[in-house]
Amino acid sequence: MKPFFLFVILYLSLSGWVQAEIYKRIDSEGHVTYSSEPLKGGKKLYLKPLPTMSGGKSQRATPEDFPRVDTQTQKNRDATRRVILEDELGTEEQLLAAARQSLQTIENNPETTVSATGIPFQKTPQYLEKLKAAQDLVASHEQNIKALRTEISNLK
Repeated sequence: MKPFFLFVILYLSLSGWVQAEIYKRIDSEGHVTYSSEPLKGGKKLYLKPLPTMSGGKSQRATPEDFPRVDTQTQKNRDATRRVILEDELGTEEQLLAAARQSLQTIENNPETTVSATGIPFQKTPQYLEKLKAAQDLVASHEQNIKALRTEISNLK
């Protein structure tokens, strides 16, 4: 285990010394080739060092840096938001009622088929797909309603 740690320490201490020279060649057809080894007819490129981030204090935004709005403007925005969320909630509740009705209709009228032997089957693959889609739609509207109610309850 010790040789591994020695190798890691040696690698990390020498990694800063590694620098490669870059050569560029343009052939007669205009193709550009870059290489770390000298190329016949190529020129050595002298590149500026890449900008690095300083290790100093990070520049994170603080609440004092954010723009402020007056209390009345914020109250107006919150009231508008509440109206929008309540409208969306009403729409979702109507869609949920319609989805539940559709699910009830599908459940009450199962599609039947008759096998070659004359035995009726009530749960065909098509019926099960319709049933699953209707159940998923109901669940989706229920989740949307729950999320909207949570948003409305979080308003001041």
